[in-house]
Amino acid sequence: MQNHLRLACGALLLAGLAPVLAGCDEPVSASAATEVVPEVGIITVKSKPRALVRELPGRIAPTRIADVRPRISGIVVERLFQQGSEVKAGDPLYRIDQRPLEVELRANEAALAKATAAFDLAAQHARRIAQLASQKVVPESQHEKATGAMRQAEAEVEERKADVARARLNLNYATIRAPINGVVGAALVSEGALVVKNEANLATIQQLDLIYADFTQSVSEMNKLRRAFDQGDLDRIAPSAARIRLVLDDGTLYPSPGKLLFSESRVDANTGQVTVRGQFPNPKRELLPGMYVRVLIEQGIDADAIAVPQQAIQRNGGGGSEVFVVKDDGRIAVQPVRIGSAQDGLWLVEDGLKDGDRVVVDGFQKFAAGDRVRPQASVDADTTTSSLPQRQPAMQAGRQGSGDASSEIELPGS
Repeated sequence: MQNHLRLACGALLLAGLAPVLAGCDEPVSASAATEVVPEVGIITVKSKPRALVRELPGRIAPTRIADVRPRISGIVVERLFQQGSEVKAGDPLYRIDQRPLEVELRANEAALAKATAAFDLAAQHARRIAQLASQKVVPESQHEKATGAMRQAEAEVEERKADVARARLNLNYATIRAPINGVVGAALVSEGALVVKNEANLATIQQLDLIYADFTQSVSEMNKLRRAFDQGDLDRIAPSAARIRLVLDDGTLYPSPGKLLFSESRVDANTGQVTVRGQFPNPKRELLPGMYVRVLIEQGIDADAIAVPQQAIQRNGGGGSEVFVVKDDGRIAVQPVRIGSAQDGLWLVEDGLKDGDRVVVDGFQKFAAGDRVRPQASVDADTTTSSLPQRQPAMQAGRQGSGDASSEIELPGS
């Protein structure tokens, strides 16, 4: 009897739980039947010509520089310029005590007058002797002596004239003038100082309207570039068409482009570097001699370059580079690539991608390789080239990727 009661109670309990269990099974079955396809951002790869731009370290140098030195010895009695001001060639800068020079000039003028009087006397005597000699009154030897004395007196006059000219020149040198146009620096002597001819540097003038940027490039890079030209991987840029830009030490782009002047024809034996010089306008005096800058110089054109945003490049366990691409069936595949250098927000891809490949640039956390995804067009590859003022990410990426201190950046408008 008790067994029948237990069976009856169990049946009633199962009957009561059946609706509850049925309600729990229905949501699980619906979730299993629905496949979630995540959205990911992609770009469609498209090759285009890109300028190969090297970023090289450099220093600013003045186009002209002159040390102001005295051309006579004396006591400085006056300074005639404001330190740090603009001066023109010929502007007076210092004045040296002129009184000793004026005395010397008067003495030389007196010596010239004496020599002139002696010449006049010798000339008159030579004329008289010449008349007597023509009449055979005096011997020819006296005529010769008189003529020689006159010529000596004439030479003495010329010597005294040179002394007077030298004294006047020294008197003019008492006012020390600017040798070139430019900005004069600090006054290195003050009034009352004794300066010695050609020894003391009184000030320095630098011409800053135009400025040089001297930068260096390793000879190995230049040889690699030359081989790329020879093999046809890159197209040459005419020196007259090559653009040079400056990046200041705070990462901002100097607004005025420059022009390439020359490249040294020798290699520094200590560093293995070749010095290159560019010239830049400097109307606002933003560039000062000695400043550290980075120089961006176009060195070639890659006619069919492929570039992808930096975030698209992934690193595998072996340290290689790879990207996620969306295949025609909508599934994710891993594509190994060989990357070149960073181009200010982009990596140049040397091998592994072709035109039309759809590369994932966003939503990496939503999928794994082989998953089906729903691609959404992101910023097109052609519009992902950031402008040069936004440089900090590119410089960081260049250090992380290639490890080369000289990364490659794309100039605006390239």
